[in-house]
Amino acid sequence: MVDRPNPFDDIERFFDQMNRTFSDNVPTRPHEMAVDVAETDEEIVVSADLPGFERNEVTISLAGRDLTIDADHEEESETSAGDDETRYVRRERTHRSVSRTVRLPDEVDEEAAHASYTNGVLTVTLPRETVEQEDESHTIDIS
Repeated sequence: MVDRPNPFDDIERFFDQMNRTFSDNVPTRPHEMAVDVAETDEEIVVSADLPGFERNEVTISLAGRDLTIDADHEEESETSAGDDETRYVRRERTHRSVSRTVRLPDEVDEEAAHASYTNGVLTVTLPRETVEQEDESHTIDIS
């Protein structure tokens, strides 16, 4: 039997090469949130872009050194009460959800952590901790 090359191998190699070529130039995919992590001797500050989300649609949790930010937005699927004649030809803005987990560079004081949300930018401030804490997940309230 004649060995024939698998055409899918060439496709896989092509995609691997494209990923290597563009991975350093594209920081995030369009559906992901952009995140900055800054640190000083006293604290770690994580900033995340969440345009279009309300404060109550964002959840932040911390488990050890892993900070997870979840945002979930759902628009009403029905037309407004006085607008029965509106028919959608195309509707793409019904549900949007993003999540990102960031590994922090150091242990933090989970109880002293706080967050703010202004103009679509979430800022989480995490004071550094030197004593090891239990490996439980904590929720951080947004002010």
